Amino acid sequence: MNAEFWRGKRVFVTGHTGFKGSWLALWLQQLGAEVVGYALTPPTNPSLFDVAQVGDGMMSIEGDVRDLASLQDAIATHKPDIIFHMAAQPLVRYSYANPVETYATNVMGTVHLLEAVRQTGNTRVVVNITSDKCYENREWVWGYRENEAMGGHDPYSNSKGCAELVASAYRNSYFGHNTYHEHGVGLASVRAGNVIGGGDWAGDRLIPDIIRAIIAGESVLIRSPNAIRPWQHVLEPLNGYMTLAEQMWDSGTDDAEGWNFGPNDSDARPVSWITEKLTQLWGDGASWQLDTNVNPHEATYLKLDCSKAKSRLKWAPKLDLATTLDWIVEWYRAYIGEENMHQMTVEQIRRYEALKSF
Repeated sequence: MNAEFWRGKRVFVTGHTGFKGSWLALWLQQLGAEVVGYALTPPTNPSLFDVAQVGDGMMSIEGDVRDLASLQDAIATHKPDIIFHMAAQPLVRYSYANPVETYATNVMGTVHLLEAVRQTGNTRVVVNITSDKCYENREWVWGYRENEAMGGHDPYSNSKGCAELVASAYRNSYFGHNTYHEHGVGLASVRAGNVIGGGDWAGDRLIPDIIRAIIAGESVLIRSPNAIRPWQHVLEPLNGYMTLAEQMWDSGTDDAEGWNFGPNDSDARPVSWITEKLTQLWGDGASWQLDTNVNPHEATYLKLDCSKAKSRLKWAPKLDLATTLDWIVEWYRAYIGEENMHQMTVEQIRRYEALKSF
């Protein structure tokens, strides 16, 4: 990633009040970008957006991606050079209870974003953020590549597969290679593994569930201890998204396609490994036990093949999983200790920037 590239760029981030969006918005601010966010109010209380004072350094618009007119007006008004589309209903278990909301947000929200780009004609690069769960999961022990079939068992995963198909249709119909001189838009979709890091308070997500239980002095309940996921610090895929956007700025539609961003194979670990390591790091008697309740279906094996990003973008992970867990414990301990969390979050960003890929 070229830090100088972002200075003065007009960047529009949907979903900037969420966990991942807050990290991205704060990072872009540190790089000197002019950041405009469009999202609902923070989805949790507390939230990273609030405790790290993310909104202080940007224009923050409260809006819903399900509202086409509002979204189109915001993009037309602020004329972004680059858009990161992160707004989503991001939880698997929530999607079982709320499928209509999930599809409306994740599918039609993507349609609305791309339609707004098509109608306003100001934007040069669009990075559509979906999920590693967009793939038709066949419980393979090897990583999914970008040309694998879209699918998804549950409403959330399936909605992300649908969002990928929407992006593909818009790319083929309106933002194609042969007509780039007319539309000037490069549209890519990115799929990341399970992102973890400080400041996540979402329900039914492993790290927040562990932290909440530890703070409450309770034993952590784990649903699927043998489920394998491509765990990575949130800054890893964000680095990939920004690196891709930089390259697309010059390459146009040459890199306008699907991209995977995940950890090295050694960091695709079972839930039980994460839980054991994190409780050991925290200490103070933290422990976990198996949740014996009947829970909705979730995939057992899920890995990504990131060879394309490593080869064509020269992107690679900088943090191994053990170090990632160290950083997470550091962040939440600072929060509990009522430290300056804007400063702590920015310090972790700067520390990450100084690392070399491994």
